[in-house]
Amino acid sequence: MGRRILNDALRTIVNAERRGKATATLQPISSVIVSFLRIMKDRDFQVFDPHRVGRITVELQGRINDCKALTYRQDLKSRNIEDYRLRMLPTRQWGYVVITTPNGVLDHEEAIRQNVGGQVLGYFH
Repeated sequence: MGRRILNDALRTIVNAERRGKATATLQPISSVIVSFLRIMKDRDFQVFDPHRVGRITVELQGRINDCKALTYRQDLKSRNIEDYRLRMLPTRQWGYVVITTPNGVLDHEEAIRQNVGGQVLGYFH
């Protein structure tokens, strides 16, 4: 159920981006959504405002091409993360795979740096 909520939130962001809207409101929210958005914010994709209770307003900057959450379980070992990234993302230069690890929710670069594996939550580019 948590992955479904994440998938709905990411689809809301992509649809608002394609329609040219300035903001998208995500509701309901979870800690996984907040972690995923924090990673996107760290990678200069967008800024979010978590000060409202029960909803997040995302300010869109026009940089998202696609954003998906995997609804099935995909386990990755640390040595297989780069191969997975090359298969899933359209270009080598940009895009991020978001992985939930024992060290928290990380993007693929940080997971490789910390040498940890985990389950793929989704990706964005």
